Amino acid sequence: MDIFGERLKELRMEKGLGQVALAKQLGVGKSVISLWEKGQCEPTLGNLIKIAAFFDVSIDYLAGLA
Repeated sequence: MDIFGERLKELRMEKGLGQVALAKQLGVGKSVISLWEKGQCEPTLGNLIKIAAFFDVSIDYLAGLA
């Protein structure tokens, strides 16, 4: 069970964003968003910070620690 991927998808859908729109906001490719959501790769610390800031959540929340 990949908590980060699930939370990322939930947050993205709550904002009504597709993977392409989120990818543009974060400056990554659409395929990267898909891989993150499926738990097939993890974001760098820099991207994790961007994601947390964009969705106004903590990194602990994204990691399933909060």
